[in-house]
Amino acid sequence: MTLVTGTRLGSYEILAPLGAGGMGEVYRARDTKLDREVAIKVLPESVAADPNALARFESEAKAVAALSHSNILAIFDFGRHEGVAYAVMELLQGETLRSRIGSGPLPLRRAVEFALQIAKGLSAAHDKGIVHRDLKPENLFVTSEGTIKILDFGLAKRAERARDENGTSGPTREQRTEPGTVMGTVTYMSPEQVRGEAVDHRSDVFSFGSVFYEMLTERKAFMRSSAAETMAAVLGAEPPEMGGAIPSAVADVVRHCLEKKAERRFQSARDLVFTLQQLVSGAHTVDGGIGAGGAPTVAVLPFRNFSADPENEFFTDGITEDVITSLSKVRSLKVISRTSVMAFKSRELSLGEIGKTLGAGAILEGSVRRAGNRVRIVAQLVDARTDENLWAETYDRELTDIFAIQTDVALQIAGALRAELSPDERNRLEKKPVRNVRAYQLYLQGRYAYFQWTDDSYAQALALLEQAVAEDPELALAHVSLALIYSELGAGQGAGLIEPTVAYGKAKAAVEKALELDPELGDAHGVSATLRFMCDYDWTGAEAEFRLALKLSPGSADIYDRYGWFCSALERYDESIRLVKRAQELDPLAHRTDLSNELLRAGRYQEALDLAAAAVALDPRLTRGHALSGWAHMMLGHHEEGVAALERAAALSPDSTLYQAQLGQALAMSGRAEDAREILRKMHALAGRRYVAPYHFAYVHTGLGEQDAALDWLEKAYDQKAGAIYGIKGSFLFLGLRSHPRFQGLLRKMNLA
Repeated sequence: MTLVTGTRLGSYEILAPLGAGGMGEVYRARDTKLDREVAIKVLPESVAADPNALARFESEAKAVAALSHSNILAIFDFGRHEGVAYAVMELLQGETLRSRIGSGPLPLRRAVEFALQIAKGLSAAHDKGIVHRDLKPENLFVTSEGTIKILDFGLAKRAERARDENGTSGPTREQRTEPGTVMGTVTYMSPEQVRGEAVDHRSDVFSFGSVFYEMLTERKAFMRSSAAETMAAVLGAEPPEMGGAIPSAVADVVRHCLEKKAERRFQSARDLVFTLQQLVSGAHTVDGGIGAGGAPTVAVLPFRNFSADPENEFFTDGITEDVITSLSKVRSLKVISRTSVMAFKSRELSLGEIGKTLGAGAILEGSVRRAGNRVRIVAQLVDARTDENLWAETYDRELTDIFAIQTDVALQIAGALRAELSPDERNRLEKKPVRNVRAYQLYLQGRYAYFQWTDDSYAQALALLEQAVAEDPELALAHVSLALIYSELGAGQGAGLIEPTVAYGKAKAAVEKALELDPELGDAHGVSATLRFMCDYDWTGAEAEFRLALKLSPGSADIYDRYGWFCSALERYDESIRLVKRAQELDPLAHRTDLSNELLRAGRYQEALDLAAAAVALDPRLTRGHALSGWAHMMLGHHEEGVAALERAAALSPDSTLYQAQLGQALAMSGRAEDAREILRKMHALAGRRYVAPYHFAYVHTGLGEQDAALDWLEKAYDQKAGAIYGIKGSFLFLGLRSHPRFQGLLRKMNLA
């Protein structure tokens, strides 16, 4: 039905036609009650004439109206007038995304920003159980202010069902009549839609991927010369490569959306939002600059100690670490973490080779000479590819000026790399964290000991850090380090040094003090987040802390890594894998096995095996690499290879009950029950001399099929917060226990049910 100017639909007066399509005709109209202009969509007669279809349509319209989201076209009203059914919506100024794409591919950052807005709209609707099923550029509108609005959200689903029930039509189509032309909807359909199967929110994720691909390339991902060929491509073909101008992080998002199997795509639009926010905010920079992946990437090599006293090595390493920490507060920089750069302390490779190994385009190197209360620091920033000197400076100051020097170095590097620096970031960089130089030196000595990662060095680090806070109780950095070490001891580092409940109690007290002294310490929020989910099972609070931590310290590999553990514990594997990958980018020589672990938990056993094997090839003494390789073999049914790899892990770490217990579990699973029981006997004997986590006993009993005994130990682990008890929900080591009522009871106690 076509309406003429002046027609009244209730309190609405038609002013002019705006367009027409498979969903009905759209008009500009005036709301005479509120004296505003609106858009009115007149629904097809097939819908208006069917009371059941119209009732469902109205119900869906109400649900969409209740969303009230900035990226979804607002619905104001729904009515019927003399046989005409209509929906009243906000009137938009701008153009459809189809028109925008028609003028050429979007700039990279604009495409990612648009994609983020679309994902936010999808997430809001999916959270309410509303699926679009017809997402395409024609149904996306770019307002004159640059806001994306999703059109026909929810209405498309109801309208399609109404037409199907009346037997009058298939999916909505582009308005073409030539034989063999491609249906517009088919071009963006998911494989399950093409097969005529029931669909859920993941179908919208696939369609989103097709739209995102087109925004970036100006090409349709699966377009062929006929509808049948297009459907075949959706079902079985991969889209053409996007081209080298698209960063790999962006291309990975598109590819992940376009997985043929729904279970392999992003599992929620919320996951998409998180990933795209990281792209937009700079976690994966999408603009140009120095460094790998198009991002300004800098590696701060260990400063050389030119002091007469070799004991000042701790001071020199501390300067290196503090400069890294300062630079990591700048969101538009990618800063390689301490663990990886310390591997190049001896400078056996050229700067170009180091840059290539670390994926860094710029390298900061320098020296420190300390004499009494004077310190001389020489620093220079070099382009690792051309050996060009980008910036250099010499500082000859009193020791009390050390923090001003570090701040200036960070600011100068940011300037040399043309990195954007927000006022908040500048304020955080310029904040002086220390008043007492003596306390600061004790803090640096404690950090130096901590990074040796032995039982003795843990104890030494704690003693030095306690001295530092005794010297200056307001030294927030020392409190953070105490919290970090105690949290690691609680999680099982430092075999048997302290019981988890005691360690976690000390960690909580220390991090609370740190945040009281300085609420803007990103590392403190990162430790707080870790404690919230490991100890308190406060998953909501932990996630809020992680997000704040990354806002304050966007370049911290450790925060990304621990956030990955958190997501993995909740079985949010897409997110955990992306977070751990980000940690590896920032710290290429650390976290080498964490991705393999996440892939194992996600059930991607062959990929996990490949990564673990690669890590072991680089470092044959990498205990965890052998263990993960062993479990990947076990899960693939290769028991002989699995046991052999776990035997190597246990041999490399004979004092670790973790790897002894995992070997016992694998032996039991392979039919070697008596060998497994021998390991149990040794663990019980050791428990008479030092603390052994009950979690480890649970491994062996699970392998032996002794479910009640395993659950007895898991409940003890819960009481003591021991081992990785927080991660039992998706653990591949307890697959056989998941359906047991006591196991489900544990999940409920940990807010994981």
